[in-house]
Amino acid sequence: MVARLAGFLPGDLTEEQAAVYQAISGGPRAAGPQLFALTDGEGRLRGPFNAMLLSPAVGAAVQAVGAAVRYRSSLSDRVREMAVLLVAAHWGSAFEREAHEAVGRACGLTEEELGSLRSGALPALTDPDESIALRTTAALLRSGSLGDDEYNAAVSAIGERGLFELTTLVGYYSTLALQLRVFAGEEGESRPSVP
Repeated sequence: MVARLAGFLPGDLTEEQAAVYQAISGGPRAAGPQLFALTDGEGRLRGPFNAMLLSPAVGAAVQAVGAAVRYRSSLSDRVREMAVLLVAAHWGSAFEREAHEAVGRACGLTEEELGSLRSGALPALTDPDESIALRTTAALLRSGSLGDDEYNAAVSAIGERGLFELTTLVGYYSTLALQLRVFAGEEGESRPSVP
């Protein structure tokens, strides 16, 4: 991946950029065990976060949505990470995949489940609610919508709040994948079809 956008050094940031930088590097993403590095050796933000500094007002809002999706959602950790990994597979996003495979392992995802998700396939799950949540994610990625039966199944499994959060998650991580392609030069791997 050849970055098109030079990384912003912490000492060169405007006050508004510094506030976004601090929200990302010092917020909930930085709390607890570091499963993937948010910054490089010189303190520049990695992955999609660097581009958020181009427009601090928009970047602050986008990073806040991401923090809410990751840390204040009613979705289980396993469902959240499996959904993120399906989005990463759909868009061929190496950064999202690598980062969230690490988080997924910490949430109890098995190597077999990670392998299925890496290829864009739905893993064999014993929990019916997890299975419905992943089928819902796949439908959103495939068509951008849900039929009545899919909607009702999702609401039955994860509730209306959970479905709202899941659709937000799919949109947020799709946005990051797009920004990685444009600003980080992440070309995207061959995209597997989502079941």
